[in-house]
Amino acid sequence: MAATSKLIFLLIQGIVLLSVLDCANAQGLKVGFYAKSCPEAEAIVKKVIAQTLSVAPSLGGPLLRIHFHDCFVRGCDGSVLLNSSSNQAEKDAIPNLSLRGYGVIDRVKSALEKACPGVVSCSDILAVVARDVVVATKSPNIDLIDMDQDMGVHWDVETGRRDGNVSNMIDALRNLPAPSSNISSLKSSFASKGLSAKDLVVLSGSHTIGTSHCSSFTNRLYNFTGKNVNDTDPTLDSNYIAKLKMKCKPNDQTTLVEMDPGSFKTFDGSYYTLVAKRRGLFQSDAALLDDSETKAYVTSHAVPKGEASFLKDFGVSMVNMGRIGVLTGNAGEIRKVCSKIN
Repeated sequence: MAATSKLIFLLIQGIVLLSVLDCANAQGLKVGFYAKSCPEAEAIVKKVIAQTLSVAPSLGGPLLRIHFHDCFVRGCDGSVLLNSSSNQAEKDAIPNLSLRGYGVIDRVKSALEKACPGVVSCSDILAVVARDVVVATKSPNIDLIDMDQDMGVHWDVETGRRDGNVSNMIDALRNLPAPSSNISSLKSSFASKGLSAKDLVVLSGSHTIGTSHCSSFTNRLYNFTGKNVNDTDPTLDSNYIAKLKMKCKPNDQTTLVEMDPGSFKTFDGSYYTLVAKRRGLFQSDAALLDDSETKAYVTSHAVPKGEASFLKDFGVSMVNMGRIGVLTGNAGEIRKVCSKIN
């Protein structure tokens, strides 16, 4: 009887293991997915991004941000790119109204369609563009020896995603972490996507490039407690508050502020130095100091001691994020135009 029970247990274990392996294989992502069907795909993307950043370097942050906002809503399926005649798509949600760079994605897609019609998905374009932006804007101070590592700043992007055909404003509102999020909600949000606390603190480092509208953080500068207009967020450095108030007045919806002052066009590790000094722009940045694991990462990766390590970690976490809810095989479609379904 005992032998029979043990045999049944082993059989169950085998079935579970096979199921896990099947799920992993079902994702269908791999490096070099287009090696035969469109061998120049990544070179084409790289060329367009290089041309874009040479004339509009400020688009680096927005182009990286689009990939995040895509993956956190319905998975990495390019749904953030879809237009809606009734303005009810993901891009119409308040957190996405400030996204920029759609025209660049369209130019990449157009170039790929000329070379390989109907082959490369829009969701894969977002993933490759994000990598190429980081590489193009990387800090020139990084040790070249570290740059040569397999998972350094130039990570290999897994491809093979297909495009979704659903884009809903409500999904974006429910799934995108807010800049005012505390550490508990941030960790919960990332965990729901299969990402760890380390992924959270590493991917937050993307705030090293780009700008933000004042409206995303002025609650920290004015009436923070809701009792007095002069109340400010005590977790934000007072000298930094004074500087930010010179740029952002209450109810300012248009002014843009550098997220990483002085190097907002350079992808480096200075973000962690700012956060450690209580100068992270958002409450979600400051929240990283409220958890032992994320705080340890922040303090150990401040410039210059942890920059190369951060860039390696960033590649790993980007690959992890790029696997969220992907459509592969016969699911979804390969859009001909990224802003509309076929």
